[in-house]
Amino acid sequence: MQELSAKELLSQYAEGRRNFGAIALNRANLFEANLEDIDLEGSHLVQLHMPYANLSYANLQKTQILEVEFGDIQLYHSNLADATLRTSNLSRANLRSGNLRGATLCDINLQGADLYNADLRSVHLRNVDLQRANLERARLEGATFVGCNLFRAKGINLSPLECDRTVAPDGFWLGVGEPDTPEN
Repeated sequence: MQELSAKELLSQYAEGRRNFGAIALNRANLFEANLEDIDLEGSHLVQLHMPYANLSYANLQKTQILEVEFGDIQLYHSNLADATLRTSNLSRANLRSGNLRGATLCDINLQGADLYNADLRSVHLRNVDLQRANLERARLEGATFVGCNLFRAKGINLSPLECDRTVAPDGFWLGVGEPDTPEN
């Protein structure tokens, strides 16, 4: 896996390169970076600072995204299928029509995120804050929600079989038991 700096990534992108598959990008400041249609499939993105960046139409399939600041990011129509996102902020992110099929999200802030028409089939969400998120027309078949906060989330229809220890849009708990306690 090739390691790139933010400067190298931006320089090569400006020269017309779009395929950066399987790179390691660590501790980079890419505030407001415009990286539309970039291919980062299989990459490791760790401790990036990218609020207000544009990654619309990006390919982030099978990418590891850890401890990133993606507040207000544009991920419109991006491919995050089978990606892993951990301990990150994506508040108010635009994920409209995004593909997150089979992705794993743990300890993620998605407050106010726009997931309209997103493909969330078979996604696993654990301790994800989706307060006031827009989930209208999102595909949720096979998705699991554990310890998530869906208070005032819009357009979501969950059943107790799909979620456990989760706060529903109306503020009531779904599932049984207390968070992180074994079931009997």
